[in-house]
Amino acid sequence: MNSPNLQIEHDGAVATLWLNRPEVHNAFDEHLIAALTHALRALEADAAVRVIVLAGRGRSFCAGGDLDWMRRMAGFSHDENLRDAGALATMLATLASCAKPTIARVHGAALAGGTGLVATCDIALATPNASFGTTEVRLGLIPATISPYVIRAIGARAAQRYFLTGERFDAAQAQQLGLIHEVCEPEALDTRVGEVSEALLAGAPRAQSACKHLVQHVAAQPISTALIHDTTARIAAARNSDEAHEGVAAFFAKRLPDWSA
Repeated sequence: MNSPNLQIEHDGAVATLWLNRPEVHNAFDEHLIAALTHALRALEADAAVRVIVLAGRGRSFCAGGDLDWMRRMAGFSHDENLRDAGALATMLATLASCAKPTIARVHGAALAGGTGLVATCDIALATPNASFGTTEVRLGLIPATISPYVIRAIGARAAQRYFLTGERFDAAQAQQLGLIHEVCEPEALDTRVGEVSEALLAGAPRAQSACKHLVQHVAAQPISTALIHDTTARIAAARNSDEAHEGVAAFFAKRLPDWSA
């Protein structure tokens, strides 16, 4: 299953997918995208694999799209670009929908599509030197295919800022935003990945798969007419409550409210 662009290591029930294009900071091209998609599907179907770790060889996790690949895309027709973008979207969806727990092992640059990979994994651990950013606007592009996963990870408000500015941010900010779960020193990264993997192996696999579906279902409730009506009714009821009457009265009286009333 190994390819020049992607290496797979097995350690018991844990499989690590190593992005292996260190000379270009593990940037995507169509070959790496295809290899990742194939490998993820094969590992999901392998009953001996319980946990999948995504990692990068060399100095970076993944620096986004390969510049030569993007240069070639500029000459594609609309239909060719649809097919090409569709392959990237399929790879991300395959990672997101994987029934098995996934961990991003992040160091160095994790930019554009690399940030998308981090957001798509269930758990993300990073070193302090990791850097993130949805830098697509700096190239006249938009982070479209990664947007569902990045917005889910950091929220619409933060995504609006970083999508528009293309700013890079460090591991501490990524943790504050919710993109990564832990920051650990480089010498401790593999130990922590191993410890989290062990914690995952202690869980029931079907229950973990059900948990993944549960989170996705609950978090995916849309802003709909029904939701707008519901929230309108809630604030109207709150405004008419005894507590609201007391709170407003106390504010204008410049006193502390008495919530026991």
